[in-house]
Amino acid sequence: MKNLKKHRFFKLAMILFAMTGMIAFHACSSDDDPEPEPEAPIASFQYEISEDHFMEVHFENYSQNAISYSWDFGDGETSTEESPTHVYAEPDTYEVVLTASNEAGDSHSFSETITIDDPDEMLTLLAGMESKEWKLYRVGTSMGIGPDKDNARDWWSLENDGSRPCKYFHTFTFHRDGDFVFDDQGAFWGEDAIFDGTDVHGTCFEAIPENMVNMNGDDVSAFLGGTHQFEFDAASSKVTLTGYGAWMGMPQMTPTGQVPVPSETNEFTIESLEEHGDYDLMVISYTHEGEGHYWDFTYAHYHDPAAEPEVIEEEEEIEPLEELTPEEMFNTFASEDADDVQILVPTESTVELTVGVDDPADPDGTKVGEYHRVASDFQELQFATEYYIQFDNFTQVSIDVYLPSDNDYSGDLTKDIGIVIANNHDTPEWWNHHLQYDVDPDDVVLDEWQTWTFQLDEPTSGPGIEDGTPHEREDLNFFAITIGGAGHSVEGIFFIRNFVFE
Repeated sequence: MKNLKKHRFFKLAMILFAMTGMIAFHACSSDDDPEPEPEAPIASFQYEISEDHFMEVHFENYSQNAISYSWDFGDGETSTEESPTHVYAEPDTYEVVLTASNEAGDSHSFSETITIDDPDEMLTLLAGMESKEWKLYRVGTSMGIGPDKDNARDWWSLENDGSRPCKYFHTFTFHRDGDFVFDDQGAFWGEDAIFDGTDVHGTCFEAIPENMVNMNGDDVSAFLGGTHQFEFDAASSKVTLTGYGAWMGMPQMTPTGQVPVPSETNEFTIESLEEHGDYDLMVISYTHEGEGHYWDFTYAHYHDPAAEPEVIEEEEEIEPLEELTPEEMFNTFASEDADDVQILVPTESTVELTVGVDDPADPDGTKVGEYHRVASDFQELQFATEYYIQFDNFTQVSIDVYLPSDNDYSGDLTKDIGIVIANNHDTPEWWNHHLQYDVDPDDVVLDEWQTWTFQLDEPTSGPGIEDGTPHEREDLNFFAITIGGAGHSVEGIFFIRNFVFE
């Protein structure tokens, strides 16, 4: 009985020992087995370009087995967000790389090339992504007038030469949201078409409402700096400005002509928008078909302020001419020989002059000059000397003119005849200071020679009257003959002879 108990006890002990060993062996085996390896990450993403903002891209992350992410958007910008939204600075093609990593530090990269296209490239060139500031171009000519686009700025142009510095500081800013902001920078130019005859005419003056009174006494302070609105039609390249007094180019410019008062809307054409590295150039225009005028203006936007030329604020001092007191001054237009020309040698002008043609009244007589008024608005037969002419030996000027009836005088072409005396050496804008001697068109007889004589001390028109007569001034070196009127492009052929100072 005791042996049976012992056996049972021994058997039970052996079972317990075996179980303990199995438990111990099992426990030992569990501690020694390595944990399973984390699964390798797989990077993946998709993207969507915003409908409201073509530069904004949302990236949706579809990576697997990853806990951290690194984005390279291809433009130098990065992110560690899981599914970021990124705004690019400009349209281009970019390679976007997503690197996904797991807890073990293993990583995998996935890349995709995306293209950001500008659906309105011209608007972006005009107004940028948010805004874009434009100033008159400070190299070469910045504005001017001519008969048409092919001959733009033939009649007059402006340069950054110190003659109108305030205009070069003005800024015109187009905002992508439709705002148009003009900043006068504290100064304004006294335009002829607005301020003629006022104290501020032809000067840079302080841009305050008190000074903004036009030639007719109207308040034109709406032309000063302010915020307006614009719309751009890329198909027609037209910009419409909305807001009382909004302007660009010159304040008096409108689609149909020049007016001395502000308007509620304005419109101009963008002729070109071009990128030039550090700066962009824009040319805008106004075509006044009724007047035969084409105006255009060149503006620049500088990406790098260091590339922006300085404004010349003072005109370069011009060396005065020597003085000459001639005893003879004439041109018969019979030839170019010295016997027929003394001092009054024609210079380049829009008029086509042919000397030595047959006299229309006497083909066998002395030769004369043919004055061909070509299709251009402002025309004069011009003469410029290298001296300031002193008129001590002269008291009058005369010219013989023959107006054929073959010309059509029923429209814009007139029978007007004029002689101009001015200074074009000290300023190219001689027309702002000239003296003029005018023939009454009612006194003109067609198809015969008429001699027109004027006393030098009795000019009939011209803003230079206030500066004195030829005997009182010592700076005159420019002369012109004008026939047929101005401000139109109707052609006409006339004959001239004996332009003489006596």
